Amino acid sequence: MAEDRERTGSSGTAEAAAPPPGPRAAVALNYERGKDAAPRVVASGRGLLAERILDLAREHGVPVREDPDLVQLLARLDVGEVIPPDLYPVIAEVFAFIYRLNAERARSAR
Repeated sequence: MAEDRERTGSSGTAEAAAPPPGPRAAVALNYERGKDAAPRVVASGRGLLAERILDLAREHGVPVREDPDLVQLLARLDVGEVIPPDLYPVIAEVFAFIYRLNAERARSAR
């Protein structure tokens, strides 16, 4: 597998990683603060579908973060499924990464 990747929707992030050889995987998450109880899987796939998810993330300026273990865990969830509580600490790290990148982009744009 070249890379596993995760994208986070309205928060503006992505996950990616380089596990053992095989098809690339991608998982997209969405979370709207004040609306959602927890992030939700909005897209998931391997191979060409994973490539399309990653292309869309890039087209929309969504950062991609590499984390092979997390992508493997998230890929087990169904589209529409909310992230389980045992993954909250790891997902919190991803969102912290997103918020830092968004803050840096905002400072750069001024």
